[in-house]
Amino acid sequence: MSRNFSPVAWCNRTNLYEVNIRQYTPEGTFKAFAKHLPRLKEMGVETLWLMPITPISVDVRQGTLGSYYACSDYTAINPEFGTLDDFRDLVKLAHDMGMKLIIDWVANHTGWDHIWTQTHPEYYKKTAEGKFYDTNNWHDVIDLNYYDGGMRKAMIEAMQFWVLDADIDGFRCDMAHLVPLDFWRDARKAVDKLKPVFWLAETEDMHYLDVFDTCYAWQWMHDTEKYARGQNSLQSLRELLERYSNEWPAGTFPLFFTSNHDENSWNGTEYEKFGELAPVLAVLSHTWKGMPLIYSGQEIPNHKRLAFFDKDLIEWKGTPALQEFYKALLSLRKNHPALSADNTASPVWIPTNADNYILSFVRRTEGKEILVLLNLSPNHLFVQFAEGYVYGDYTNVFTKQTVTVIPQQSFELKPFDYLVLLKA
Repeated sequence: MSRNFSPVAWCNRTNLYEVNIRQYTPEGTFKAFAKHLPRLKEMGVETLWLMPITPISVDVRQGTLGSYYACSDYTAINPEFGTLDDFRDLVKLAHDMGMKLIIDWVANHTGWDHIWTQTHPEYYKKTAEGKFYDTNNWHDVIDLNYYDGGMRKAMIEAMQFWVLDADIDGFRCDMAHLVPLDFWRDARKAVDKLKPVFWLAETEDMHYLDVFDTCYAWQWMHDTEKYARGQNSLQSLRELLERYSNEWPAGTFPLFFTSNHDENSWNGTEYEKFGELAPVLAVLSHTWKGMPLIYSGQEIPNHKRLAFFDKDLIEWKGTPALQEFYKALLSLRKNHPALSADNTASPVWIPTNADNYILSFVRRTEGKEILVLLNLSPNHLFVQFAEGYVYGDYTNVFTKQTVTVIPQQSFELKPFDYLVLLKA
């Protein structure tokens, strides 16, 4: 499948950090969140994804504060978070620190009291009785009508507003597959004329990779959760990873994650879903071919589900325990050429004596190599590589110790352990 668009150059080695402004600080504002930027920069975060920043509809609101995804005005700021100037200041501060910032864009629907319901009711789908409605059983939103050319034009102009007025660096497009693909083509052409930006789609519909640079690795998340419950095999996970590496169009890549705002709130934290597998899968997210995502508070680590419609503060207490863990992984992705998302060399499986329990692969480019061993089992293992695949001196990413790989050598992996080795 060929594409009509090229990804913005900086996204090939970037990572994503999803920001839940409401729950991030007691104040729940842009200004309060900005105080965390030096820590996130030091951790290695390169691209901030802010959940929707627009005002939330009051009509049919769920909970006390409502859903970010029930917008009442596409070109205004949620007053809970601050002002438009506060947002501009946050974007500028991120840029001054060498970071990018993208915003969540909800194009399929709006809240019930969006300004368009009064000024342009023709922008919406309607029942035979002329009433607004939603087709997905989301009670606090109503569907837009993409047969209306005026609505399409207004939506694109709203997206352009944030690029022109606040200098954002891209969009994470909510439920992108619910919006016609030809609209996204038009939107990208119009926005990219102003400034080339990054396009992330919440979908795994491959057709949308004609426009979007990155889409969700949803099936990986679901299949690893099944694996954690003993409902599928390690071999099926290998085959899925191969499809992600080999079947996606050039210039596109999957987004790997163990949590995000939806998963945390509705389906459970990564520890509820994956248990002791959570750190192992985080390592995979940062070392397989794709783009890694970290959700607000995963570095603590956060063990609670955050309320979606109400204030539910992330509990920051001193230095996050997993700060250095994620720092090592993010630094590795940034600095190792084999982990660039546009690297055409796919990971290569390394056969071992424990292939029923571990994933073992190597990524090579420009004379450099990264070797990854992941124990996805509760077994204490002594792993030997098949001869002729890997050898020589390596550096352990997490301990910085030198490790020499020779034939017949055994590597000890404790239950749900991981080993990431670098060879210059």
